[in-house]
Amino acid sequence: MMRIKRPVIQADLEEKELKDLYQPHDYILELDGYDLNEPDFTTVQVEQVRLYNCVIRDGIFNDMDLSDADLTDVRFIGCDFSNVNLSQASIHRVEFENCKLLGTQFSETMLGDTLFQEAILNLSTFADSKLVRVYFQESSLQEAAFFECKLKQVNFEECELNDITFDHTPLKDINLSTSNFDSIRVAIEDLKGCRVSREQALGLVGLMGVEVV
Repeated sequence: MMRIKRPVIQADLEEKELKDLYQPHDYILELDGYDLNEPDFTTVQVEQVRLYNCVIRDGIFNDMDLSDADLTDVRFIGCDFSNVNLSQASIHRVEFENCKLLGTQFSETMLGDTLFQEAILNLSTFADSKLVRVYFQESSLQEAAFFECKLKQVNFEECELNDITFDHTPLKDINLSTSNFDSIRVAIEDLKGCRVSREQALGLVGLMGVEVV
């Protein structure tokens, strides 16, 4: 497994209900040091969300605008982020375990030391984003898209990548060899230095207009 920094989370987190941590007049929701079980964040109307040093289980975030969110040292387990807007968010030392991120938007987002494990990111979009030490493990990114992203020490291990798009996103030193895809959209120049399996390489030959017989 690629080395990434794990979330720094204290052992004695306080168990609370989300409703007890939020007031209707609050403009910012800032949580630090909590263990939340089945919180429905869609009931919260704030301008910014800041989560630090937390574990959140089975949380509901779907369709929320979490642009400019600050997520640091957080473990999300079984949470639903479908169609969430995480544009311009800062995500560091965060784990998404068995989470649904269907159609999630990461535009101008900073992701560092982040793990997506057994997560569903189909149709998600990363645009003008920077990913440093990000690990996708046994996750599905079918029809996901990376537009003009900077990838550094990013790994896809045993992921489903069919119909994924890498547009103006160089894949130098990116390892796709253990993942599965029948079709991938990427320019030849962006493939330079990418690691693929022999079988995948044969499939990518078609991008050069070469027919294998």
